[in-house]
Amino acid sequence: MSFPSSPESRPHATVLTLGHPGLRQVARPVVDVHAPQVQQRIDHLLTTVQAANGVGIAAPQMGWSVQILVVASRPNLRYPRAPLMAPTVLINPRLVAASENSELGWEGCLSVPGVRGRVPRHRSVEVEYLDRQGQPHRQVSIPSPN
Repeated sequence: MSFPSSPESRPHATVLTLGHPGLRQVARPVVDVHAPQVQQRIDHLLTTVQAANGVGIAAPQMGWSVQILVVASRPNLRYPRAPLMAPTVLINPRLVAASENSELGWEGCLSVPGVRGRVPRHRSVEVEYLDRQGQPHRQVSIPSPN
C-alpha cells in the first residue's frame, strides 16, 4: 500500500485543521498491517496524540487517508478528568452496534483547535477492528463522562 508523502522526520507532524480537503476524503482500508510504513504511521499517531494532549487521533488528521485511529485517553491539560487507559490502535474499524440512547458530552478535536462543544454520543458502541499486530478484536465501549 502506498501513502502520500509527508514529513517523516518530525516526531509529530502538523495536524490538519478544519477546512483542509484531506479531512473530507473517505479513508481507505489498510491492506498490510505489518508493512513498515503502516507501523511507522502508527508510531507517529501515538507520538502526536500525546504531544498534542489529545485523547484520540485518526490518520486522516495527519493527511494519511487510511483507516487507522488511536484512542489514548489519559488526564492531561486539555482533558484533566479523562480516564487513564493504555493507548489502543484501531485499524479498519467497523461499527457493529450502537445503543439507541445517547447523551450529550463535551468534545474537542485536534483538527478544530481551541474549540469545544457538546455533542451527542451513544451510551455504548460495539466495534470490530484489527490491532497493530493484525489481530482482530470486537469490543463494547461505554464512553465516560467528561
